[in-house]
Amino acid sequence: MSFARGRAFAALHSSVRLLQASSSTSARSLPVTRRLLSTTACIRQLHGLKANNTDLESDMKHLHHHRSHDPKLFDEAGRDLNPYRQGPSAVDKAVHLFFLTEIMRGMWIVLENFFRQPYTIKYPFEKGPLSPRFRGEHALRRYPSGEERCIACKLCEAICPAQAITIESETRLDGSRRTTKYDIDMTKCIYCGFCQEACPVDAIVETQNQEFATETREELLYNKEKLLMNGDRAEAEIAANLYSEHVYR
Repeated sequence: MSFARGRAFAALHSSVRLLQASSSTSARSLPVTRRLLSTTACIRQLHGLKANNTDLESDMKHLHHHRSHDPKLFDEAGRDLNPYRQGPSAVDKAVHLFFLTEIMRGMWIVLENFFRQPYTIKYPFEKGPLSPRFRGEHALRRYPSGEERCIACKLCEAICPAQAITIESETRLDGSRRTTKYDIDMTKCIYCGFCQEACPVDAIVETQNQEFATETREELLYNKEKLLMNGDRAEAEIAANLYSEHVYR
């Protein structure tokens, strides 16, 4: 009996030490720890605890004060709050579940829009409006005299983030510089509009044409002649769009 009593006392002593170590990590574990420590008279005598519960009461007061200052989990009195108390009751949930109210609401919205004017258009026979700043197919412009605007400064080639523009130039007999090669790989272009903003003479622009799908990749490799042809075809539209935005440029 003495041997069993000694092992039980040793086990209680080790559990007390573990509870003391865990009590230092969290303030909320103090009441539980002290309650376990104060269960038997021998343990109280071992650790010098008093017979009364003054320490336990002080810890409970501290816990109550902590709860009272936590608006998310507890109310003013320190009681636990139910986050679902203000939500729908079980009866309301059952009614919505068995009577399929959400499906009926969805069908009612469909019925309302059934008699309204449709928002869709019959593309390509009907087309929506486009902004003057719309960035579509590229084009090279000319002056009214027919001279090319591009001066081969290569600012568009330098600023292009996709490196889709390739320019080669030469100097003419009159000292002016013009391009001999102006290629744009439309498969690389991201239509950012940097080339148009960087051009000092408004030579390279992006038109409002968005219908230039092709069957082969080679057709999207634009050269200088292709770009000039696009500019000649849409010059009036390009000039009107640039004039409408000249205040903001």
